[in-house]
Amino acid sequence: MHSWHTTDTAAPQTSQEIDPYRFPGAWYLGGRTVDTLTDSAGDYLLPAPDPRERVPYVLPIGDQRRLEVQTALTAAGVAPRPGDVAAIDALCVLEDSAFSTVLRWITGG
Repeated sequence: MHSWHTTDTAAPQTSQEIDPYRFPGAWYLGGRTVDTLTDSAGDYLLPAPDPRERVPYVLPIGDQRRLEVQTALTAAGVAPRPGDVAAIDALCVLEDSAFSTVLRWITGG
């Protein structure tokens, strides 16, 4: 049986050493590092993305509204069905106040 705790008090050998708090379940890796971890296909763990390298992109308003409607419906326990696309699209082109009112009705807020 493996333990989350280790008796090894040595400092990490590289900055790529697996952190079991960041990667739960990584305790079984036996002290190996990210650059030495590969699977049978040759894939390896990637480092976390650098937020400074994100591509600046703003989701179009129609897509934002579609996401809001689908999220509100799902949270209300009414999962949208494939046939509901036309109705959701019709809601997404409403003026701002009407769209906000419909969302308020759906969410009960």
